[in-house]
Amino acid sequence: MSMDQEKRRHREMKRIVKRAGNKSRRQQLKRQLADTPEDAANVEPDFGRHSSADLNGIDHDATRRRPQEEQEEE
Repeated sequence: MSMDQEKRRHREMKRIVKRAGNKSRRQQLKRQLADTPEDAANVEPDFGRHSSADLNGIDHDATRRRPQEEQEEE
């Protein structure tokens, strides 16, 4: 599999996970609103298995690297 195909597959996988997490979050908020409307505004979202945090920064290829000079100045 070429690098472009791998990046495309990775991005599509992340989109699917994020979409599922957002759907799950909305359903959770609707349930919370129906059960306890007074506490619904204070609910923290819990994405659980639909979290895309593990997929962040996986595609560290040449297009994401900074030139050596910029890295040394920081």
